[in-house]
Amino acid sequence: MQTAGMVLVPVLIGVVGQILLKKGMLSVGQFDFTAVSGLLPQFIRAFLNPYVFLGFAFYFLSSLFWMIVLSRVELSVAYPLLSLGYVFVLLASWLLFREPVSAARWLGVLVIICGVTLVSRS
Repeated sequence: MQTAGMVLVPVLIGVVGQILLKKGMLSVGQFDFTAVSGLLPQFIRAFLNPYVFLGFAFYFLSSLFWMIVLSRVELSVAYPLLSLGYVFVLLASWLLFREPVSAARWLGVLVIICGVTLVSRS
């Protein structure tokens, strides 16, 4: 399997984890930091949300696949390719959560894609 394709697996699993975390936190609500003693119950409530729990499970799964990547690919090549996650999260945020995306963000994504292309060809 080519390097970029191999790195894409944990990246996409991590993106799914990020989407699940966001979906869960939309239903949990914002954390209130005014009462520090109230943080633990807020975290417990968040972790009991099935989407948040699944989001962390996907992050763990992504880490397992990342270990496979690191056993086969130079870190200096593999790690920059993780930035593809920014591209996919931006697209998912725009499509799934209807988040506004400015022209500057789209340009930033284009720069990331150019950088990933350069790294993957080196």
